[in-house]
Amino acid sequence: MSSEETDLRDEKPQFVLPLVVRIERDAPPSRTDALETAARAVLEILTDDRSLGEGEWAQAMTDWQDARIRKVVRRARGAEWRRAGTLPGIAVTGAEAEVRVFPPVPLDGWPKELAKLQVSGTDLDDPAEPGPVPDGAVVLWINPGLDMSAGKTMAQVGHGAQLLWWAMADADRKAWREAGFPLAVRTATPERWAALTADGTGLPVVRDAGFTEIAPGKTVVSEGSHLFASRLRLRQA
Repeated sequence: MSSEETDLRDEKPQFVLPLVVRIERDAPPSRTDALETAARAVLEILTDDRSLGEGEWAQAMTDWQDARIRKVVRRARGAEWRRAGTLPGIAVTGAEAEVRVFPPVPLDGWPKELAKLQVSGTDLDDPAEPGPVPDGAVVLWINPGLDMSAGKTMAQVGHGAQLLWWAMADADRKAWREAGFPLAVRTATPERWAALTADGTGLPVVRDAGFTEIAPGKTVVSEGSHLFASRLRLRQA
């Protein structure tokens, strides 16, 4: 994207896609499951009938995507989670994680049920190392040199899933959606990260603007699988 295109996007009204992750004190989800669930939640709202054509969310989705693609993750539990569930949106569940995604809202116009929720406190851990990538799943690779909260990382992998969706051919999109968006989130080794971000790979790369937590730079690279978007894979030497 050229600097002129970036400037035009910055001049437009800014919207944000709200995501809310359920974090109960006694039963927080594992970090990787929360990340993968958030990424699927973004895909679910992108492809929902209400977001397309003449759907009730279509204009908000268009306005959001015409400006900077912002996502903010907040946490909720108990009554907060139940109140958030009264708003129009989509609930997505993982093995343990529960994430709700809502149609975009103006940057300074959050509904009160969501505005009161905290952005901080989304630190989550994996009790064990994530297992191997499931066969056929696309992979959202995290930059190994960054230290991001779970909430920040959820937003970044959501960006990565969205960029991969945009880069896919129609046939891949259809197959991936019908399969339920199989994906995995993993932290790349330094060696793999260097290969993923090398010139000429053509893989979708998330470049964070550096507004929160980290300096501007590359955060996530999206890679297809042998089943979905096979042309968007790192070619082995």
